[in-house]
Amino acid sequence: MKQTMVVKVTMSDEKSRSKALKVVVGFSGVESASLKGDDKSQIEVTGDGVDAVQLTSRLRKSVGHAELVSVSAVGGEKKEEAKDPPAAYVWPYNQPLYVYQELPYAHQQDPCSIM
Repeated sequence: MKQTMVVKVTMSDEKSRSKALKVVVGFSGVESASLKGDDKSQIEVTGDGVDAVQLTSRLRKSVGHAELVSVSAVGGEKKEEAKDPPAAYVWPYNQPLYVYQELPYAHQQDPCSIM
């Protein structure tokens, strides 16, 4: 599933920005990465099958403080799959397996034969 995520990273100079972008682009599944925000402290990552938590953890280890701001699916391609609901299996015999019938007692006044 193609998704876009925004990660806020504490970056003070151009060297740390370059290092953060190298880490992000080297991550498997990343298609594009760009800096955004007024102070260029947010990295917008677009990719297919990218684990946002692992990406944030790797940025924390290599650059510094990183915070996952948002993760959203890319809405460019939506496939509508018209699936028929599965047909319910109908048992051909709708009769119960046993039929309970009440049998008449031989002696209605005294159903117990011991007494």
